[in-house]
Amino acid sequence: MLLDIDIDSFELKHKFTISRGSKNSAEVITVSIKDSGFIGLGECVPYKRYGESIESVSKEILSVPLPVNNEKLQTILKHGAARNAIDCALWDLQAKKEGKPVWKLLNLTEPKPAITAYTISLATPEKMMQEAKKKNNFPILKVKLGSKYDEQCIKAVREGSPNARIIVDANEGWTIETYNYLVPIFKKIGVELIEQPFPSYQDHLLERLERTIPICADESCHDVESLENLVGLYDFINIKLDKAGGLTEAVNLLNTAKKNGFKIMLGCMVGTSLAMAPALLLSNLSDIVDLDGPLFLKQDRKNHIEYKDFLAFPISKRLWGY
Repeated sequence: MLLDIDIDSFELKHKFTISRGSKNSAEVITVSIKDSGFIGLGECVPYKRYGESIESVSKEILSVPLPVNNEKLQTILKHGAARNAIDCALWDLQAKKEGKPVWKLLNLTEPKPAITAYTISLATPEKMMQEAKKKNNFPILKVKLGSKYDEQCIKAVREGSPNARIIVDANEGWTIETYNYLVPIFKKIGVELIEQPFPSYQDHLLERLERTIPICADESCHDVESLENLVGLYDFINIKLDKAGGLTEAVNLLNTAKKNGFKIMLGCMVGTSLAMAPALLLSNLSDIVDLDGPLFLKQDRKNHIEYKDFLAFPISKRLWGY
């Protein structure tokens, strides 16, 4: 068994901004694992918010002793981007060896076209309205917030796309005062979900706040171990493979979360179709799918997922998982 990595950069169509900063490209690590004449592939996106960088994650990936399998990997690496790329590459490798798609190996249902949300990047209200107008055929818009203009921004998006279901993501950018001011306004506008309003270390604030709009945990939820402290505080969790540390833990997290009464948003970092492919296997089991990463790229991978507006179609056999 041989493991190798490539560091790839994919230019974005336009600047992507959240409350913590902006990016003009998706910097990803591609893992390839060769064994018995087969090659398995996986992708991860290191995230500074979690103390990750291209350098640190690359080092972590290359530190894994070989040979390794999915079960053993869970005991070697913690949740995060490094484990995700290796875990997904191992599933791809196993699928190729056994001649079975990964969804069958995991006893999941066969993937179907999935409706994905489209993310409106944080910008001026005018620019966010323009973007909402361009995407007003999307059933679900996810709006990045976390600035002093959040009220104007959400009103602008609603004007630009009157019929879309709207979810908002503050990326830990609010205070209690902001929450109490904005939630009644958002309720009237028809916002259906608020993602991570407060910093993860302030989850306790939700204990004493009225939740007239459901709240989703993102930065507060990584793997199964993180769920225990979220019961009673959040209504949804956002499952991202880069946070969970791969498809193996994502399946475990999804099943455990549902048993504990959580609804599921299936999310992503800004990455390529290779990163979306494993996550799409969980789309049938999720309440909201937000796998729009490739839609922001000027150029995706060669064998990419087919997107037709808001529909993400089942993965190509030449991409991953078959």
